[in-house]
Amino acid sequence: MAMNLPIFTSRGLAPPNRELRERRLIDAYGRTIRDLRLSVTDRCNFRCTYCMEPDVRFLRKVELLTVPEMVRVARLCVGLGVEKIRLTGGEPTVYQHLDDLIAELAKLPIKDLAMTTNGSLMDDARAREWKRLGLRRLTLSLDTLRPDRFAAITRSKTPPETVIDAIRKAKDAGLDPVRVNAVIVRNWNDDEIVDLVDLAREIGFEMRFIEYMPLDSARAWDRDKLVSAEEILRTIRTRHELTPIGRDGKSGTSLNHAFADGAPGGVGIIASVTRIFCGQCSRLRITADGQVRPCLFSNNEFDVRVLLRGGASDEQIEDFLLDSVWTKQAQHGINDAGFEQPDRPMSAIGG
Repeated sequence: MAMNLPIFTSRGLAPPNRELRERRLIDAYGRTIRDLRLSVTDRCNFRCTYCMEPDVRFLRKVELLTVPEMVRVARLCVGLGVEKIRLTGGEPTVYQHLDDLIAELAKLPIKDLAMTTNGSLMDDARAREWKRLGLRRLTLSLDTLRPDRFAAITRSKTPPETVIDAIRKAKDAGLDPVRVNAVIVRNWNDDEIVDLVDLAREIGFEMRFIEYMPLDSARAWDRDKLVSAEEILRTIRTRHELTPIGRDGKSGTSLNHAFADGAPGGVGIIASVTRIFCGQCSRLRITADGQVRPCLFSNNEFDVRVLLRGGASDEQIEDFLLDSVWTKQAQHGINDAGFEQPDRPMSAIGG
């Protein structure tokens, strides 16, 4: 079937001639894409205040990629150099066909298959089944240890103990190394930084603190609420001495630290605002409705779903992905005067 594919431009230049271009996902700045963030659904059972307002409307089922469509586009990305896949959402554990998707993706020749979850719907049986199917690692979210704050932040009835229990179950199932994310917002949960670190030492996981970013559906991000990486580390060091161990490779998002006393677990800081790491970015995102986003903060999306459902060949879709990645912007520009927040919140993009 003949299809008219779009012509992409970046920095005012068309992509290199496809016949001369290496068949790998490389952008106009020379960065190679090796990590795919695949959102399986925009739905979530939480309405976290820094992400999603209570009145957010979810996509219709027909708009979402099916398991075969997700597996096909993931397979093509792997053929173009992707080595790691992370399943995101929304909340991926609310997706009805999650187990089928994990099983199919695990068959691909990749180095890592991971998933991010809020942990509220996870039990021991699910964790062990995901491991059996081929999931290798799990990252959970825990912004506070206080039940009242947890309810206020997530707008849910789930207590923090449910997530803490899920962390233990993930470790028991062998979904290691388990990482736990916390978005730190001034005057919300910044007084619990050390308490979260204490929990990491007790259970033995890596606690990752994320700087507050403009990715909320209310578009109410306030820089005054930002707690910087420097401040987070200074707070932790009031109780625990840390040893810097660097990033997980050149494109790693987290500034990692071990405990100087040899305690289990560790600390990571994802400083997207104050210590920008865009120059080494290796990530590509595909939303649950099949939109290719070269950057988390992209203002442009490229619709691969229409190709998946329109009879396009593998080669045509590969060309589309190559051209989409070429448009990846130099950096997100949060600190620029003309910065524009993405139209979609994090829940609709996939983390």
